[in-house]
Amino acid sequence: MKFTDELALFLKARYPIIYINTIEEDRVEYIIRKNIKTNLNRSIYSWDFVDGYSNNPNNQGFAKRNPLQALELIERLNVETPALFLLKDFNRFLSDLSISRKLRNISRMLKLQPKTIIIIGSDLTIPIELQDLITILEFQLPLKEEINYELTRLINSLNINIEPELFERLIQTCQGLSLERIRRVLSKIIATYKTIDNNSITILLSEKKQIISQTEILEYCSITEKIANLGGLNNLKDWLNKRKTAFSLQAAHYGLPTPRGLLLIGIQGTGKSLTAKVIANDWQLPLLKLDVGKLFAGIVGESESRLRQTIKVAETISPCILWIDEIDKAFANTESKGDSGTSNRVLATFISWLSEKTKPVFVISTANNIDLLPLEIIRKGRFDEIFFLDLPRKEEREEIFKIHLQELRPNSWKVFDYPKLGKLSESFSGAEIKQSIIEAMYHAFYEKREFTTDDICLALRELIPLVNLDNNQMIKLQKWASSGQIRLASSKNIYI
Repeated sequence: MKFTDELALFLKARYPIIYINTIEEDRVEYIIRKNIKTNLNRSIYSWDFVDGYSNNPNNQGFAKRNPLQALELIERLNVETPALFLLKDFNRFLSDLSISRKLRNISRMLKLQPKTIIIIGSDLTIPIELQDLITILEFQLPLKEEINYELTRLINSLNINIEPELFERLIQTCQGLSLERIRRVLSKIIATYKTIDNNSITILLSEKKQIISQTEILEYCSITEKIANLGGLNNLKDWLNKRKTAFSLQAAHYGLPTPRGLLLIGIQGTGKSLTAKVIANDWQLPLLKLDVGKLFAGIVGESESRLRQTIKVAETISPCILWIDEIDKAFANTESKGDSGTSNRVLATFISWLSEKTKPVFVISTANNIDLLPLEIIRKGRFDEIFFLDLPRKEEREEIFKIHLQELRPNSWKVFDYPKLGKLSESFSGAEIKQSIIEAMYHAFYEKREFTTDDICLALRELIPLVNLDNNQMIKLQKWASSGQIRLASSKNIYI
């Protein structure tokens, strides 16, 4: 149901006090005045602490710096006069005993008269004694239609032409920003570039970064990794490529549901974290990393609140990617944790959101140990797909060597013996392959010469792969993958 329709329904049903939680004070007042006054023929009285009542010549400046007097005006007005009272930031005074008592007294009167109090505030704080009287009404950030209208208005006023693909990307990037912020950023873009082009996307994303920086549990990740930097994993790449444009308007018109997320499982160094960065860059979406350690920090009962805050921020700036690294450690052994059930409650909140979320937030979770993963997370429906990232095969190891050496030695990368390196690096992960190259560079640099294939081979012989230290965990993961309960990120391997 639209905001205006829901508000009109509450007014007709004579709800006495409505609370609208929003930072867009001007926008919500404009929408109320445009729709409610015309359709329901009600007088609108607007009050704030500094200027008192405004926009009404008979009461101009009344109740200035006096919230109790602001409520008294409601009692004075004619009983039969339909009226709407917009009280801005009035939530700050609700904990005052005189204000709380006055509201409870007035509410009995309002149920019998065509009058309604609307509190507009950015912080949802309602005392217990008023919770039964106050109805909370959600006011969403600008929808695609509003953003489309605003961008079209600006482009027409500037008399510039924009490609349809860029226009759609601008709409998508603006989602999660208030209308005022969109206007402010677009003014900044025009002042800087004198036009709207691909550079505008970067500036809009920086605005979203400011929103994220206001929370301590989410980190905005700057990304440069391209899908070409990801060696092997052909099945996973193909899956991702088919969903690259799934957040577009064309996908929505086609009837495609928005992708929900991925769970990536494998030992350390197989490219799970790199995959999250690659997806964000390839899909041109902001990447938010959740710090699980900070999520569970603080006093008992605070973790659930922190998770809800995280979800709210992610949904506010959506479409985006929410990256939860090593989720197995976050929810390990929830049954035995002595934290008064906090872990269980946080897990229940997270799983419920995963199943029911409607906002375009693509969740990427990584895990190293399947034994620590709660069964509720692995169950189908939480994520679109669960992929197993195995140790790279010989051909994939050669590809990973080529990727790193092309970056480090763009003019001489072809001189290395890749079949030899691929054969010698058996049981090495992608991260360990990169480390072997770095070790070879240190060795050659010390001897004041260029490093060669032999230097890398020496480093490979000296390095001990992680799988050799914990082979049981790798075998367990491979057996689970071969059972068909999880999808392989690479072409099918033969397990011994």
